Amino acid sequence: MNTIRVARTTRIPCSAAELYAWHERPGALERLAPPWERARVLERAGGIENGSTVTLEVHAGPVAVRWVARHRDVVPGCEFTDEQVSGPFALWVHLHRMIPIDHASCDLEERVEFAPPFGALGAPAVPVLRSKVERMLAYRHRVIADDIRAERQLSAPPMHVAITGASGLIGSALDSLLSTAGDRVSRLVRREARTPGEITWDPARGRIDAAALEGVNAVVHLAGAGIADHRWTAERKRAILESRTGGTGLLARTLAQLRNPPRVLVSASAMGVYGDRGDELLDESASLGSDFLAQVCQAWVAAAAPAAAADIRVVHPRFGIVLSPAGGALARMLPPFRAGVGGPIAGGRQWMSTIAIDDAAGAVQHAIARDELHGPVNVVGPLAVRNAEFTRVLAHVLHRPAVFPVPAAGLRLLFGELADAALLASQRVVPAALERSGYVFRHPGVEGALRFVLGRT
Repeated sequence: MNTIRVARTTRIPCSAAELYAWHERPGALERLAPPWERARVLERAGGIENGSTVTLEVHAGPVAVRWVARHRDVVPGCEFTDEQVSGPFALWVHLHRMIPIDHASCDLEERVEFAPPFGALGAPAVPVLRSKVERMLAYRHRVIADDIRAERQLSAPPMHVAITGASGLIGSALDSLLSTAGDRVSRLVRREARTPGEITWDPARGRIDAAALEGVNAVVHLAGAGIADHRWTAERKRAILESRTGGTGLLARTLAQLRNPPRVLVSASAMGVYGDRGDELLDESASLGSDFLAQVCQAWVAAAAPAAAADIRVVHPRFGIVLSPAGGALARMLPPFRAGVGGPIAGGRQWMSTIAIDDAAGAVQHAIARDELHGPVNVVGPLAVRNAEFTRVLAHVLHRPAVFPVPAAGLRLLFGELADAALLASQRVVPAALERSGYVFRHPGVEGALRFVLGRT
């Protein structure tokens, strides 16, 4: 059998026991799954003790494959090994070892031994598979080191946080970030709750399990119909507005009436509140726009007023373009760019205010913990770029050309009003409130953010 070995060691700013405990927490597997890989946890049996298993759905091209791994050789506080029971490889053994350095640091060592499928027929795939494993380990180590540093900076006690939209792009990243930080996470779901970690709500019918929210420390509200999922018809625009104002109003009124309300509600907004502003630099004090998206964002914020009136600290993160290959704008851009037919949009002069998915989730975690943050908070990276620069950098990271411009007229023909509001608008937004409150960006520049989320470091 042609066995390949890949290893990586990284210094982590915590003790070996703390790092082992991080791996034991709910959400650790999801937190460490690279966003460019299509992987989904189907089933768990146990934690990371000997004999426990996890079943994943992974993809080999368009084909979905079940991958079952079992833990063995567990030394609590020190190391454990995952071994493939069934799955896409002929052999897969993954060692995780925490090596003590002193009371405040350790080395994380990971070793992967694998063999490609199909024996000698799989040998040509070895360079690609080796690269994928190396990228995976680099990503995992960066995530763990960044998360531990953020925990140290925040120094916040464990909390109980309820999240709406927890299955969405930002919500799923936030869920695993908070869970591995030691927080207890409850998810509001639009069906009957099936586990102790779920809370039932139905905003369309005005129903919510208020009792389950009693004593929750923080609520993060991210739910709402997708902005760019469909062409904007009158019906779609109504759904976009009502999904935000209705759910937000229900949640805010419910929290305001609790005997033990949360101390903070983080209720989402978006940088679309500013409208199309050309080259103007936009911090949280900037005037607001008047187009449809700006009106939606303003109504969205107003719907949270009952919570603020009840002395709950309310934060409105104005999210920029969140960068992740798992969803959002970047996921839509990747197919043409990977095919070598990407390029700037409408001349490329418009400003793009982007943020890596880990910083989007990290900013929300920061907003929960920092009492000085309230009201609007721009959740964007510190370095906005023009569309022409963004497309150039994306093409460079992917080793592709960016020479096929996309005309504005074509976008308007395809998307109508949505094109001007979401694709052609220029918004040069700065994260003034985040920076004043001491948030440290993990990926401040566009190239670094793209390399991280695409595994091209």
